[in-house]
Amino acid sequence: MRRLAGLTPAGDSEHGAISVLVAILMVVLLGFAALAVDTAVLYAERTQLRNGADAAAIAVAQKCAKNINDPDCSSTSTLAASLANSNAGDGLSNVKSLLLDKNARTVTVVAGAQEAGKQANNVSLFFGRALGFNSTEVNAPSTVKWGSPVAGTTAFPLTFSVCQVKGHVDGTLQLLQSHGSGANPGCNYGPSGAAVEGGFGWLPNDPGICGGLIDLAVSEGGSDPGNSAPGACDATLQRWAADITAGRDVVVLLPVFNKVTGTGAGAVYGLISFAAFKVAGWSFSGNNSLPDSFRNKPPDIPSAVKCDGNCRGIIGSFIQYVSLANGFTLGPVDAYGATVVKLTQ
Repeated sequence: MRRLAGLTPAGDSEHGAISVLVAILMVVLLGFAALAVDTAVLYAERTQLRNGADAAAIAVAQKCAKNINDPDCSSTSTLAASLANSNAGDGLSNVKSLLLDKNARTVTVVAGAQEAGKQANNVSLFFGRALGFNSTEVNAPSTVKWGSPVAGTTAFPLTFSVCQVKGHVDGTLQLLQSHGSGANPGCNYGPSGAAVEGGFGWLPNDPGICGGLIDLAVSEGGSDPGNSAPGACDATLQRWAADITAGRDVVVLLPVFNKVTGTGAGAVYGLISFAAFKVAGWSFSGNNSLPDSFRNKPPDIPSAVKCDGNCRGIIGSFIQYVSLANGFTLGPVDAYGATVVKLTQ
């Protein structure tokens, strides 16, 4: 039998097509490998750089807040480079830029990658080289502002221990008791569940203002003794009741303390943060102008977290922690020397 000239067996043709297809797929797979491996490396590098930039910017701002003429309160601060390096896994990084604006009280540090013997700000790639990309620039910025607190969201003048708050910043509805049987289990405070003897967590407030007085210079708040809510908070609590009844969210800042000294009016709470708290109900003494449903039996509250009888406290859910510094707007450093340094970017 004759084979017709010019014809190729089908198997040979298929083998050739598969080889081409495999070659194409290898390029695609190599691209995905480059994307996965190199992206992970770049992400880890940028995380280290961001930590270094944050540390450097905060340190320079702290120097400026204390003394505007400090040698490290400058765009050539050696402190910045030291902290950027110490936050790098290999101890090497590069302060690409340090911009200092003493009038606006801001410092911006951009930390860049630095590999031994390599071009500054660049990170070597692994699989990317197969595609013609040997390295790429990686950097991370951080901006910090300093100044004295001049304004901000006023915290509700009732503080709770971190041991009551810890582990509950997850939206779970809960009761925070300031007084009454069963209050503050395991927190080892004063009698009848009070935060301290003669003190029930209330902070002093400005006359006529329902807001806690907090000394940000030392992160402390004093004590307003007794378990009755300040009279200045009557209007605030009535507004809360109206908003909750109308279905509007009521979110307040509650100061959180981790230590307390003294008793009664002499007690001092060591504050560590604010907790953004979505209020669902409460029971406070001394607010007879409020509806009974909100003083003792908040509506739509499960029995497990209701606050009635001799219970005094607030019901709701934590949303997030807010730093003491971030609760306030900063202005020029005042004559009293109380300053706050906070990240803005």
